[in-house]
Amino acid sequence: MNHETLARYYALTAADCERVYDKPERQADLAALRPKIAELLSGHKVLELACGTGYWTRVIAPAAASVHAIDINEEALALARARQIEGGNVTFAQADAFDLPEAVGEYTAVFAAFWWSHVKREEQDSYLARLRAKLGKDVLLVLLDNVYVDGSSTVIARTDLEGNTYQFRTLPSGERLEILKNFPTDSFLRKRLGTAARDIRTKRVPHYWLAMARLK
Repeated sequence: MNHETLARYYALTAADCERVYDKPERQADLAALRPKIAELLSGHKVLELACGTGYWTRVIAPAAASVHAIDINEEALALARARQIEGGNVTFAQADAFDLPEAVGEYTAVFAAFWWSHVKREEQDSYLARLRAKLGKDVLLVLLDNVYVDGSSTVIARTDLEGNTYQFRTLPSGERLEILKNFPTDSFLRKRLGTAARDIRTKRVPHYWLAMARLK
């Protein structure tokens, strides 16, 4: 799987991607996470990576000082821009989270929901190094992603030699794409984040994990 495949998948499924939040077994977890994430980012100038249709932008905007939300797909951004988001402090832009412009001093926090799982394990150290170089030190990093749960998560199709796991996702046309989707343990997260961040904390609920750290 390459970045182009991932971008194509989310472009073609943008209209339906939020259905995953409707799963009954996930409602209690989401209800607990929404205020937690808003609290973490309260008062911050936030860069949101891979914002998609703006589900989490809507959550963090009322608490944040500002939010600049980026996504590679204009299809998703059109839906995000159409949302009624409180605060009037949100800007959206089409940009690639793998190729960020230099923005040292512009943001005090970076947030990514369900993005980290799409970064290959062998690319994570270099990605974090680039993030630190682009944004500067002491920026708050907040990551939210999925825990693998039998019966709720899409089945893992294969694992490669680096330990990356993949799922098959079906497009509206019926075509199936193989999508990278990793499910790290807390110990692996701490080890990986520790290469570029400090003050690392993790939290798990049945269907999601949350990681918080400071870029160093």
